[in-house]
Amino acid sequence: MGKRKKESAEVLKEARKNQYFAKLRNVPTSPRKMRLVADMVRGVEVFKALGILKFSNKEAARRVEKLLRSAIANWEQKNDRKADAGELYVSTIFVDCAPMLKRLRPAPQGRGYRIRKRSNHVTIYVDSIDNKA
Repeated sequence: MGKRKKESAEVLKEARKNQYFAKLRNVPTSPRKMRLVADMVRGVEVFKALGILKFSNKEAARRVEKLLRSAIANWEQKNDRKADAGELYVSTIFVDCAPMLKRLRPAPQGRGYRIRKRSNHVTIYVDSIDNKA
């Protein structure tokens, strides 16, 4: 590894120490459906977001709820204390496309229709409310 690359890697590593996040990769639901759930909790206080996700009837909400609990646990582990109500909020959440499984469905007259089984990656960042201001 070159000197410049190593220095920039160290800077990124140092910056990540102050970020609290969790990633969920290769979720077998379409990104469009997952983004609907992500939009519900973006910018919301974490315990309120957990309530929103718990009572949502979308299948993707259960996965995002588990991911949010993981991000809160990461914050607690890095700060050596428990998260209080009103202390954390979902600062950033985004959904990216993941590799697509391409399948064929039999169609009339010997043809085949392509089925695209989409998947996604979800990343969620939590931050303290006092850092927001």
